[in-house]
Amino acid sequence: MILTIGLYGTITLLAILHIILYGSRPTKSLSWLLIVLIFPFLGIILYIVFGINRRRFKFFKLKQTVRRRLYDENFRNRLVKEQKIEFENKKSSKLSKLLRNSSNFATQPANQVKVLQNGKETFDSIFKEIQKAEKFIHLQYYIFEEGELFDKLYSLLKEKLENNVEVRILYDAIGSYSLRKKAIKKFKDIGASVYPIMPLHFGSILFTLNYRNHRKIIIIDGEVGFTGGVNISDKYINPKSELGIWDDTHLYLNGPAVDSLHRVFIKDYYFASNEELLLTNKYLPETKKQGDVAVQIVAGGPDADHPSIMQQYITMINLAEEYIYISNPYFIPNNAMLEALRIAALSGVTIKLLVPKKSDSWLAKYSMLSFFEELLFLGIEIYQQKDDFLHSKVIIMDGEIASVGSGNFDHRSFEHNFETNALIYDTPIAESICQDFIADCRESVLLKYDTYKKRGIKRKLSEGIARFFSPLL
Repeated sequence: MILTIGLYGTITLLAILHIILYGSRPTKSLSWLLIVLIFPFLGIILYIVFGINRRRFKFFKLKQTVRRRLYDENFRNRLVKEQKIEFENKKSSKLSKLLRNSSNFATQPANQVKVLQNGKETFDSIFKEIQKAEKFIHLQYYIFEEGELFDKLYSLLKEKLENNVEVRILYDAIGSYSLRKKAIKKFKDIGASVYPIMPLHFGSILFTLNYRNHRKIIIIDGEVGFTGGVNISDKYINPKSELGIWDDTHLYLNGPAVDSLHRVFIKDYYFASNEELLLTNKYLPETKKQGDVAVQIVAGGPDADHPSIMQQYITMINLAEEYIYISNPYFIPNNAMLEALRIAALSGVTIKLLVPKKSDSWLAKYSMLSFFEELLFLGIEIYQQKDDFLHSKVIIMDGEIASVGSGNFDHRSFEHNFETNALIYDTPIAESICQDFIADCRESVLLKYDTYKKRGIKRKLSEGIARFFSPLL
């Protein structure tokens, strides 16, 4: 008994010292201190898995993180053909330059872009383009789930493989936890190369569990690309639970920006397969001008030197002069994000926030709700989509720039997950996305400050508890 207490005391003390020395932010450090002290042993395990800032503490750095940075040093400029682009306004120029330095991908001109506003439209477009494939098809998803879409994809890929089209598939080991080995074997048996990202192995689970690959990418022949928030799951076309259909936004891309998006896949594939480096002209052909839209790919992850997704969102909020519209299912802003929103709201920028009324996570839902009273007090308009589950990750600034991707407004997307957004510098497309956003708001419930602040003590208690655990989200 004495030995157990002594061991617990020693480990707890070491954890507390580590939080104090290496904590990334005071508020987050305080939350972790309380979790460690309130939950014996469990709190320490949670901190080791979810809380350690591996960017700053070398002993706990992922081996993949070190290797990924070496990959960037060796291959960042290989076959990259950057095209210079001159922006008409300083806002676009400043944002583009920041993300070029932060995320390593330059803005590419002359793209064709189609905004896909729901699951049916997204998969109709994806399957149509897959049927046209002649050389290779590369797919990467956080969630691969069996069902109608899975079976349709299998049939199309089987036909393509029979016609000597190469197929490579990546899926996240946690996001696709329900995917049976039998289903994976089906794809392997027809000749597809299939790999999990960050598989959970004994001995490494404590260092990999918290770092997931949340990207959604398809590349066809190095010419056409898809990215956004939609996964391979029937929940995007049929209501599979009380959440209803998952309402999401995706993008079709054709042009030079596909090269940038493909490099994100190639890097992830190299580390998942540990065998193929696809940085050749076969897989990265010279892309031709296909339209007049400028697009910049923003890739973020724990291997990066900078939190690119967070920097993108904060900069868009800071640069807004008229309005900033945000659609996101997990709106759990950190202090930097909150301060940016405060400054924008107080300076007269119109801010509208569209979030789901329903949620697939109790912690995420009530942690998000805990911020609403302050935001409403600042004059920020908050709309709750009442019917289906809003899953779009969209931000629109002044009708000039729009972002569609996989990055949420939470600690996980900013610090722990591998994410990809597509930033569109184009007024017609930004205004089109804006019109869809406004239409969704009209069909949603607008929260009122005077009513919201009167919510019951039980609700406030739930929000407080959930916000306490926000560092885990």
